[in-house]
Amino acid sequence: MTVICQEDLIATVAGALQYISYYHPVDYIRSLADAWEREQSPAAKDAMAQILINSRMCAEGHRPICQDTGIVNAFVRVGMDVRFDADMDLQQMIDEGVRRAYLDPDNKLRGSVLADPAGARKNTRDNTPSVVSVELVRGNTVEITVAAKGGGSEAKSKFAMLNPSDSIVEWVLKTVPTMGAGWCPPGMLGIGIGGTSEKAMLLAKESLMDPINIQELIARGPKTRAEELRIELFDKVNRLGIGAQGLGGLTTVLDVKVFDYPCHAANLPIAMIPNCAATRHAHVVLDGSGPAFLDPPSLADWPKLTYDVSGARRVNLNTVTRAEVATWKPGEVLLLNGRLLTGRDAAHKRMTDILSRGEKLPVDFRDRFIYYVGPVDPVRDEVVGPAGPTTATRMDKFTRPMLAQTGLLGMVGKAERGPAAIDAIREFSAVYLMAVGGAAYLVSKAIRSSRVLAFEDLGMEAIYEFDVVDMPVTVAVDANGTSVHQTGPAEWQQRIAGIPILQ
Repeated sequence: MTVICQEDLIATVAGALQYISYYHPVDYIRSLADAWEREQSPAAKDAMAQILINSRMCAEGHRPICQDTGIVNAFVRVGMDVRFDADMDLQQMIDEGVRRAYLDPDNKLRGSVLADPAGARKNTRDNTPSVVSVELVRGNTVEITVAAKGGGSEAKSKFAMLNPSDSIVEWVLKTVPTMGAGWCPPGMLGIGIGGTSEKAMLLAKESLMDPINIQELIARGPKTRAEELRIELFDKVNRLGIGAQGLGGLTTVLDVKVFDYPCHAANLPIAMIPNCAATRHAHVVLDGSGPAFLDPPSLADWPKLTYDVSGARRVNLNTVTRAEVATWKPGEVLLLNGRLLTGRDAAHKRMTDILSRGEKLPVDFRDRFIYYVGPVDPVRDEVVGPAGPTTATRMDKFTRPMLAQTGLLGMVGKAERGPAAIDAIREFSAVYLMAVGGAAYLVSKAIRSSRVLAFEDLGMEAIYEFDVVDMPVTVAVDANGTSVHQTGPAEWQQRIAGIPILQ
């Protein structure tokens, strides 16, 4: 019988979570680099280049790939010939590993887990508890697959109970466009088919732990219906033209995974969960000999790219005017310089409540820009930790009152804006700029100073003022209400019609 010591399991989980915070899986990097080479859309190619550059920087600097360091999922397979030498239960041991990883002073990760989700939503500060799935199997080892699932991609999870005669392919192709770009494509789609409602969701999530191997599958040919679906959906989803960050392009998904399970004759459960550009997961095995640590990957697997900003327009945020903003074109790359305010969900809720009471805000937003971000705490000599954008659509319901009552000039976030937000942007001659999701460490290097202006009790959701130098963004919705997340995919869906995708 194998004896697994409590401290060995805790150290293993902590080490794996630190590892995946700054090392992309090598299969993802190779696949993304291949997609970058093939990409013909300039906007999508630029976005993928930023993700690849950011990834190499994180691997070298041991800092998080994304500011959203995720909620921890642990898939644990416990051998029946294993005994634990522990005074904690399995959930407690894994949570202690999470706690150590997320509070590591050399690479502190962002606490994003909130207790009392339907009430006070108070941050637990150490990212616990984790979500643990346990399977008891034959054997004398404990296998643990850990993943850090970002909120943006998790928010796009879909489930349906189809009729047995319904088309799975049709449902996927109808559903993917409704997910927008908040899941930060290009990534993976995990699809679970069968079982019961909860089993289908678990299958979809587990499938995302598998390596990217769609090209190998295409080369050898499918052997099962699930493999046939993978190839068909990989081709047809990419033909939607959504592209990197939803800007339009050849590659929306790098792989599609399909796990299935027997189900009731009256049902066809199907779940779909995307993995974002910060895909983070690792597999470790404890055999009783001590903690299991992963070897660092070789940086030779990362392409050596530099980010060329020679053709971008520089903007002085301290002096920018509404007339100047009106000259910016959809899809144009800008470099932001000067003072940039921040704020996301909790701050916006608090500000709109203050405005509804007719009270004055603690910060003057007139002719200013706000960045939707919740940064990681800084370490060592950093001004701020990784500080990539959060999904902008969550702020859509706050956009009109902010533009109408504060004089706000523009917003910076991730992914598309909805119709109501676009209407407000057009009406108030404002603008929405998009930063690349999955390039958080790269973005943080443009931030030269940071200070809290208001709502300090909100932690990473407080209102900060950043001083930025050459922070790269793309004009996603111009002052006339033209959205590149509408025009880009529409254009590339037509272009792709004559381009082979399976290659």
